[in-house]
Amino acid sequence: MDVKLNKTILNTTEKIEEFKKNDFFIKIGQINCKIGVVRKGVLRGFIIDDNGNEANLILYQENDIISGNFVPNVPAPINVQAIENCIIDVADFSKAMLALRDNEHLNTAFNEMVNILHSKIQSRLTSFINYNSFDRYQFFLREYPNLINRIPNYHIANFLGITPTQLSRIRKSFASK
Repeated sequence: MDVKLNKTILNTTEKIEEFKKNDFFIKIGQINCKIGVVRKGVLRGFIIDDNGNEANLILYQENDIISGNFVPNVPAPINVQAIENCIIDVADFSKAMLALRDNEHLNTAFNEMVNILHSKIQSRLTSFINYNSFDRYQFFLREYPNLINRIPNYHIANFLGITPTQLSRIRKSFASK
């Protein structure tokens, strides 16, 4: 993330919020009116399918910018929930976007951040099509090296599209290589 972009978000911060484990930053269907920068903690972006199964789509950690989406005043298409206790600088989305609009460098940096996020999501989707579960685990280790011992295995397994038992087997196999 661009440090200047994060500082711009921080300069429009209205409050610093603490989220306990399992608290929601935003829920599906809520109007997206805030944006935040994670100071401390890990959150997950997830959906729930028609059968009630959760699917972790993205993981947010320190210095990541979070929002229900990047369009203000539109219902969020995902839930964003704390996996561990979090501290988040929270700003009004519209005010933060006005600050970006008024500064060409920051606007460019924001667009780059959105492109990086898009690339990460595209890489993740491609990994589901092209990689087996072992390779997806390696992908996770590359993309989120600091999270492997911070978040519960069932969240990692869900993110990888495998069961916790499969994750345990992969870790054993990975450790023996």
